[in-house]
Amino acid sequence: MRSRLLGVVLALIVLVLVGLGLPLGRNVSAAEQQELFLDRLTDTSRFASLAARPLIDDKPQQLREELERYDELYGIGVALVGRDKPDRPLVTSRAGLPFTETMVQDRVKEAIAGRLPSAPPLFMPWSATEMILAEPVLVDGEVRGAVVTFSPTGKTRLEILGWWALLLAASLLVLALAVLLALPVVRWTLRPVQALDEATGKLLAAVVAGKPVPPVDADHGPPELRQLSRSFDQMAVNVSDVLAAQRAFVADASHQLRNPLTALKLRLSNLEGHVDFEAEVHQREALSETDRLNRILDELLAMARAESSSVDPVPVNVDQSVAERLSAWQAAAAAKEVHLVLDGEPGGTALAPPRGVETVLDALLDNALKFTQEGTLVVVDVRRTDGVVRLSVTDHGPGLQPDELERATDRFWRSPAHQNVPGSGLGLSIVRLVVERVEGAVRLESPDEGGLRVVVELPAAPTP
Repeated sequence: MRSRLLGVVLALIVLVLVGLGLPLGRNVSAAEQQELFLDRLTDTSRFASLAARPLIDDKPQQLREELERYDELYGIGVALVGRDKPDRPLVTSRAGLPFTETMVQDRVKEAIAGRLPSAPPLFMPWSATEMILAEPVLVDGEVRGAVVTFSPTGKTRLEILGWWALLLAASLLVLALAVLLALPVVRWTLRPVQALDEATGKLLAAVVAGKPVPPVDADHGPPELRQLSRSFDQMAVNVSDVLAAQRAFVADASHQLRNPLTALKLRLSNLEGHVDFEAEVHQREALSETDRLNRILDELLAMARAESSSVDPVPVNVDQSVAERLSAWQAAAAAKEVHLVLDGEPGGTALAPPRGVETVLDALLDNALKFTQEGTLVVVDVRRTDGVVRLSVTDHGPGLQPDELERATDRFWRSPAHQNVPGSGLGLSIVRLVVERVEGAVRLESPDEGGLRVVVELPAAPTP
């Protein structure tokens, strides 16, 4: 953004310099040309006065010596023409003058008609044309002929080019000074914007981690941007407070609901044997629903703890945690005739929240055993590559459709094909929250042999 803003400032400066430089350069050219025109007009008028007597005496050759000496000194060609034959010079300062050109003939005709010389059109440094002036020779108020001068413009064009080069150098100097002055101004202007950009990137991480949002530095920059920074700080604090209140509500509600739910379950259990045969099925379904509500409350509490915890990540021995959780889940796997298999290689130490690896494994193994078929394998694979500890759990269940893989980690989302399977849809959401707290990643894949593979990547802890 700094380069774009600096480009806008420089573009405006360039426009100002061009708007001032072009007229100034044109005025310089006009002034130099006017000086040349007046000087040559004086000489042409002098020759027109000298030519009066030779034309009266019909001896134009008397003027040749004067014309040749003038041409030799200044390099300016001069010709004298009569009134009767304006296309044929009576005498010239040298041979080879471009007397037959249309522009020369036009000037001669104007002089024979009694018109005085006028300034020629403005010429530029790259135009190599000569300045041609024709002045009538008057005798007693009657035009007897005309004097034509052919003035080279090379010296004047060089002077104009020098002035233009000076203007260009001055413009470049002004542009360089403008850059030097604009850089600190642009930095000062954009400092609050850069601070806001950095604060925006830190806002999500701080809110997710349950940490205070760092304030934006609002001591520099324009007043409007400083006010925007203060408004952003207030907004960030409000967002953090709202999310904290939401998490606290979820945790408190889940905790407070546990006691009445436990009492309800006891009362339903006490009704066993005291209801008639037709009501027994409803009593058993009510007990099943209380168990389901208990599981949902447990997962809500786990999610609330994962969201609100502000403890920094700690090094965790992944291999030890995996071994412990596999041992704990062996009984549940054996009850469903499913084999838990550990594959891969030692993963070493990874950065994770306290008991974060155990929480992730519990959620993934619970899902795998819930959906996998009897007599199959649930493979837990651990690997360490490129500073990342990769942990994956693969089952042989129905899996998910390709368009469902991205949505599976959303809260309370469940595939339409799995609505008859007990669950709340919070397990993978908890996994994603735990992993994102350490800037890890969660990826769902569909293996070629069927089922579902959930891959969790955690940053490897530095080796001591």
